[in-house]
Amino acid sequence: MNLDAGPEPVTPFVAPAATLDAFLAVIGTRAFRFAELGLRSRDDALDAVQDAMMKMLAYRERPALEWTPLFWSILRSRIVDTQRRRTFRLRWLSFDGLKADTDGREDTIDWADGAPDPARTHEGREAYGKFAVALQTLPRRQREAFSLRVLEELDVADTARAMGCSEGSVKTHLSRARDALQKQLEDWR
Repeated sequence: MNLDAGPEPVTPFVAPAATLDAFLAVIGTRAFRFAELGLRSRDDALDAVQDAMMKMLAYRERPALEWTPLFWSILRSRIVDTQRRRTFRLRWLSFDGLKADTDGREDTIDWADGAPDPARTHEGREAYGKFAVALQTLPRRQREAFSLRVLEELDVADTARAMGCSEGSVKTHLSRARDALQKQLEDWR
């Protein structure tokens, strides 16, 4: 050690797995809500998020800046795959089965909440429920653009990469989603 050279620069060592684990822990709840809105099934949403997180383990060596758009792209693909498989199965079972599935689904969402005020908790759940129903009525691409841009706060470029489309398409889908949601939730304000 050369004393004349001054102190050696200290670079903190952060294990990639621990950093990726922290990233996945932070994003887990939001990812589950995104998947549940897309799949309308709590169990399918849990499976989709778990699969996306498992696939992210293969990318732990990638720079942390790439993890967010990569994760949302993987999760979105998993949701689309699940929707396609569900539609394919229902088509083969019976044509009436598809109608029964969409009519018979449960629209209530029971989120655990540690808020101390029951009235406030109820209002929050009611607001989220109305918002979730309004969001579910949007076309898939509009719902994805809105969720990634507004709820997840991704920038336009990352959203475009996650959705597999151009930045202009993201802006168009987002604009249409905002207009539709505003019309649907206007009376509730």
